[in-house]
Amino acid sequence: MASPDLKNDVCKTIDRLQDDLLSVSHEIHAHPELAFEEVRASALLIETLERADLRVEHGAYGLATAFETEFGPEGAPLVALLAEYDALPGIGHACGHNLIATASLGAALALAELGDALPGRVRLLGTPAEERGGGKELMARRGAFDGVDAAMMVHPAGIDLVTMPCIAIAEVEAHYRGEAAHASSMPHRGINALDALVHAYTSIAALRQHIKQTERLHGIITHGGEAPNIVPDRASGRFYVRARNADELEPLKRRVQACFEAGALATGARLTAEWGEVDYLELNTCWPLAQAYQENAEALGREFFPHEKLPASVAGSTDMGNVSHRVPSIHPMIAAAPPHCTIHNAEFTKWAGSDTGDLAALDGAKALAMTALDYLSDAGLRERVAGAFTPTA
Repeated sequence: MASPDLKNDVCKTIDRLQDDLLSVSHEIHAHPELAFEEVRASALLIETLERADLRVEHGAYGLATAFETEFGPEGAPLVALLAEYDALPGIGHACGHNLIATASLGAALALAELGDALPGRVRLLGTPAEERGGGKELMARRGAFDGVDAAMMVHPAGIDLVTMPCIAIAEVEAHYRGEAAHASSMPHRGINALDALVHAYTSIAALRQHIKQTERLHGIITHGGEAPNIVPDRASGRFYVRARNADELEPLKRRVQACFEAGALATGARLTAEWGEVDYLELNTCWPLAQAYQENAEALGREFFPHEKLPASVAGSTDMGNVSHRVPSIHPMIAAAPPHCTIHNAEFTKWAGSDTGDLAALDGAKALAMTALDYLSDAGLRERVAGAFTPTA
């Protein structure tokens, strides 16, 4: 493990930078931006890094709101810290990505301040579009994780967990085109695209009765027509398909596709099903690295809920899963709200901008920095991490 002196140094630096770090968190929280549109958040994070004399690549790996900075001795073991900063439609930072960005930012700044005492190399990646679009996967395809030995980030929640229970997910948008007509005087001239979508929606709802407990289907209608007295000639919906892993996701996608096709067949509307470019993979937690994180977070006073006692129904998805199939990775959860408050609701948005959220960002930064130091300093830990990991992507 890393020396106590180095760990003490990074924690002191984060305490000293507290006001600046929390200012970044609050600014991102107050101005939520959707996937691939995180212009303000990205610029703020880059500006903060550049003020610390770090060289930052803007628009890294072909994504306008991505960035990268790297520092430390050449040829040394390399840890990647990942920052997320996109928000959710309508409810802002209800997933607390302002806290994720701040934690990784704080860890990177503290590690950079070690200078020649830093026992390895650090790459901070600004990764857009976690909520939809799969920014990390797009960046990975373009080399963002080349040479990385381990990757880490921390995600806010209502409790501290050593890892996030994650399953695979695919996105799909279904578009139907019909024929408009007067809904009262000439309904026979119309082809109802909304009926096609509703048929598909109800077929998917029926399908839910006959899927595994580890699978999920959910969706919304994003467009359903212009006026009640016009037969809708366009209708669209967006759906998520989830399964325990990528192998189980593929057959479920085919069953959902059949539901879409049934809507078209029943009504005569034309279907276009646009499956997302990126499927999110299940999280492949690197347990030796996760244990190191837990020990560091517990040293800060954090208390962890036993991961094995979580209900089997509790599961989300993240494009960090894709990273975890390429390099050893961790994605722990840190309490930024009371246990009753779950992410992706408006109440969590409030907590992400609260004193409790602030503490989570600072503790997350410290725990990440200390875990990175453990990995970079301890050859035995690196061997255990490497031995526990088999790349599958």
